[in-house]
Amino acid sequence: MDFDDVNRRGLAILGCGKMGSAMLAGWLGRGLSPAAVHVSDPKPSDWLKSTGVALNGPMPEAPAALVVAVKPQVMAEALPGAADLGGGGTVIVSIAAGTPIATLEAAFGPGTPIVRAMPNTPAAIGRGITGIVGNAAAGEADLALAEGLLSAVGRVVRLDTEDQIDAVTGLSGSGPAYVFHLIECLAAAGEAEGLAPDLAMELAVTTVAGAGALAEQSGETAEQLRINVTSPNGTTQAGLEVLMADLPDLARRTVAAATARAKELRQ
Repeated sequence: MDFDDVNRRGLAILGCGKMGSAMLAGWLGRGLSPAAVHVSDPKPSDWLKSTGVALNGPMPEAPAALVVAVKPQVMAEALPGAADLGGGGTVIVSIAAGTPIATLEAAFGPGTPIVRAMPNTPAAIGRGITGIVGNAAAGEADLALAEGLLSAVGRVVRLDTEDQIDAVTGLSGSGPAYVFHLIECLAAAGEAEGLAPDLAMELAVTTVAGAGALAEQSGETAEQLRINVTSPNGTTQAGLEVLMADLPDLARRTVAAATARAKELRQ
């Protein structure tokens, strides 16, 4: 994105842990000036201190955006300190899990454009995906600003309703952990078939990473890619007959459980 307006007006960040730092690294790498960034964080990392951004000082009066990246459990005590940025001059972009738009509207007041976002951890290497949705006060320009900021760490998709955030959380927000566990399981299965632990893990990691890249870049559906690699009566078919007996239902229940928990957390 073009950071000219953000560099001129400033960018405020409330909380800068792993996800906030991943996004900040992406922005700085794409041309955001450290002098334009104002971070409020009680325990700044050594990396954050080294970036040259303004730390724990006064916020600009009307920054282009305020990124809310604090943990949900400290949200209630953190928001009042930034409430003066509400009212319409600043877009509030929240990546805080479990904090609904209504809570943010109550903190920042009427007329405040708010964009709620759900990124995932591959954002740390610029390969994340983030679902966003705005409140009634967020116009196209506000959504475009949020989308531009979040695209620095991966893809961005716009959602139709805030309720969809819970499903995004259950699928892509929590999804990396599911994939990491799949890698663990594949490596353990390889060991059981006689492979050395390091070799089994290398094969599992590279296979999952390569298959994901192929799915992303090939232009074919995941179903078609599966069909392409499955020879009739071959080894892949033998393995899939076991996997497909249980995995569809297991995946459905896994995402449903995470989605349900996301709904509970925002109550």
